[in-house]
Amino acid sequence: MTRYPGRQSDGRKKSEIAGIPTGIVVGVVTALLALWFLLANLERVRIQFWLFTVIAPLWIALAATLLIGGVLGWVLKGRRGNR
Repeated sequence: MTRYPGRQSDGRKKSEIAGIPTGIVVGVVTALLALWFLLANLERVRIQFWLFTVIAPLWIALAATLLIGGVLGWVLKGRRGNR
């Protein structure tokens, strides 16, 4: 039996779950949990900025925070890879 680095004896990569790359599985599970969290927080809240206050559904504030965090993570990951 010939062995290949990074592969199991049945030929699958070690970083796969049921033939799907682990990164995709983790991403889909994280996205589903984030969606569940957003849908569980539908009530309207006061959101206070420095100079003004708005009343909006909490899920909008959470979605905006999630989006900003994702963009910052993507930008910082790209900068770290260029070193």
